[in-house]
Amino acid sequence: MSFQMPEPQARPSGRTRRSRRSAVLTGAIGIAPAGPLAEELDWRGSLGLTTAHCTIMVVDVEGFGRHSRTNPNKVRVRGGLYRAVERAFAAAGIPWGGCRHEDLGDGVLVLAPAHVSKALFVDLLLGALADELLAHNAVHPAPEQIRLRLALHAGEVSYDEHGVTGSSILHAQQLIDAPELKRALAQTTAVLAVIASDWVFDEVIRHSERSAAGTYRAVETPGGRAWIRPVGRRRDLGRWRRLG
Repeated sequence: MSFQMPEPQARPSGRTRRSRRSAVLTGAIGIAPAGPLAEELDWRGSLGLTTAHCTIMVVDVEGFGRHSRTNPNKVRVRGGLYRAVERAFAAAGIPWGGCRHEDLGDGVLVLAPAHVSKALFVDLLLGALADELLAHNAVHPAPEQIRLRLALHAGEVSYDEHGVTGSSILHAQQLIDAPELKRALAQTTAVLAVIASDWVFDEVIRHSERSAAGTYRAVETPGGRAWIRPVGRRRDLGRWRRLG
């Protein structure tokens, strides 16, 4: 199944994104079925929304646009980012081909269908992604090395012929841009800093014995309370605990 790429859309932060969709079965992750939408807006009634519940992950490369990075550097960073994320998904048992992913220029938005266990994201994906980033950085010069901010949330996603939207996606984008997360990554040499919404922490992370729930720290962000932890070498985690 092929999909037409929508025009770039502005994020709340002003960056643009272009859809990057996998060829998956209709409806698996909220991809609109073939043919006209169920309902269209007119002046006599309201809009019937087509929605799906998804796990929402946003990743963002730290300092992607810094002046020291040339365009070839940026292309290699983007290649390394996608390679690391896709391999981490495979290692965690999350089907990359069954998820919707949209390119953000300096990051990626990923929507996983409701039937994919959220525990896989907090138990297995984060560590696997940190390992892949370390492997990438070990063979690339400084301008092509990657450190990531990652936001996790879940909720209803609305979609139409242009792409996806909804308050849950906007909240995830607020989390990835939170100053608290940027400071957390700056305070450590870890390759990855994670921010989880209060809902994800309360419903998923704190109930898992493999999520390292005790290493998360509660912070107040512009969008409300969230939970942050770095993922990297063990000595980095010890320093984070002292800072917290």
